[in-house]
Amino acid sequence: MPAHNHFSSRTFDALVERAIARLPEEIRGYLDNVLITVQPRPGRELLEDLKLPPDAELFGVYIGTPLPERSMAEPPLYPDTIHIFQEPLEAFCRSREEIIDEIEITLVHEVAHFVGFSDADLDDLGYG
Repeated sequence: MPAHNHFSSRTFDALVERAIARLPEEIRGYLDNVLITVQPRPGRELLEDLKLPPDAELFGVYIGTPLPERSMAEPPLYPDTIHIFQEPLEAFCRSREEIIDEIEITLVHEVAHFVGFSDADLDDLGYG
């Protein structure tokens, strides 16, 4: 059973920054126009919107209009955002290093949703 970690908001934000710094440049470059926020946990409404059960272990989610679906005539109304959920990550991971690893994996997968990467693209980057 995993040990329960609990970090202050400031410390957890620093873990997110470390995970971002470890991303391959092909991924990190897409984050220039994406807001990354840390939330304690996903809200009930978000889980319902995603058709997930209330106890779903969600580490992160991308909210926005994926690049392949964009239109020059109708730009997105809201900024693209990746939400990272602190409490599920802390509950799942055994160590600070494991949290950084999971944040990195989560960011890559959420950027993939934003960019329209395929599973093969993620495999090529070592995140399949």
